[in-house]
Amino acid sequence: MQMRTLGTTGIQVSELCLGAMMFGAWGNPDHDDSVAIVHRALDAGINFVDTADVYSQGESEEIVGKALLGRRDEVVLATKVHNQMGEGVNRSGNSRRWIVRAVEDSLRRLQTDHIDLYQIHRPDYTTAIDETLGALTDLVRAGKVLAIGSSTFPASLVVESQWVAEERGRERFVTEQPPYSMLVRGIEEELLPVTQQFGMGTLVWSPLAGGWLSGKYRKGADHPTSSRSQRMPARYDMSDPANQRKFEAADALGALADEAGVSLVHLAIAFTLRHPGVTSAIIGPRTMEQLESQLGAVDYTVPEDVLDRIDEIVPPGTTFSAADGGRRPHPGFEKAGRRRPA
Repeated sequence: MQMRTLGTTGIQVSELCLGAMMFGAWGNPDHDDSVAIVHRALDAGINFVDTADVYSQGESEEIVGKALLGRRDEVVLATKVHNQMGEGVNRSGNSRRWIVRAVEDSLRRLQTDHIDLYQIHRPDYTTAIDETLGALTDLVRAGKVLAIGSSTFPASLVVESQWVAEERGRERFVTEQPPYSMLVRGIEEELLPVTQQFGMGTLVWSPLAGGWLSGKYRKGADHPTSSRSQRMPARYDMSDPANQRKFEAADALGALADEAGVSLVHLAIAFTLRHPGVTSAIIGPRTMEQLESQLGAVDYTVPEDVLDRIDEIVPPGTTFSAADGGRRPHPGFEKAGRRRPA
């Protein structure tokens, strides 16, 4: 497993990051099995683990905390804050009030005294970015958080965040975590150039496009069902023409992988790692079998001619479905914001 530098931090992280979204009720409810997956990933050379408070409402963090007992120093540990946790109007968002409470809950569940990378999971357009960066800066100075990052921010907000940090003397986001795959290439147009410009580490999630590049979405095969498709039906609704186009592309990419003599899973993950702006690809296995099928991707380098073929199937910058972008549009894009009648 090769190591890469996380932005300008000097921290060395593995080119595969173990994502923990599927540990707990959202995916694998067997804690012992999930812990075993974490241990196998660490033994394979992965030293980077990413979770979030919202994953199974804290259960994922609890599982990761169990798995890292006695091995915490081996791991660069990342988690996230923003989404709704339990009941209450102020138990979400990017306000100081919520962040200082949420970080204590995450530290307790993770059974650690510090978080290596604390990330804002999604933009919050009701909270000034200075308010958010101010709270995070205090956490860094207190030693509870070592570095901070954003997740699924548009390029414009990444730039604003860097500007505010410079102007107000705040800690700056050193990483961004966007979706990226052969089927979701929108970040190539603006976001990746911006993160490269600011020297940020880019940690890409869903390199298998939510399972679309697992090899199961092929012509002549029954479409699989999963807990993810039930939680996010818009990404899998085959009555949507965008998803139909995505299916056609997934099948063509599967045929290309067959022709290249590599599994589609390996091709998909290796593709994301080929971009010079990408630091680490987050894999999110639910089972040990899925983990094993993904680890070997680091041994494959996508040849130039195969990259060209991928570009023919899915042109650079293309994202078929807006639902795959991972975030809601700015409120100004809603009908009221566009000055149209309701």
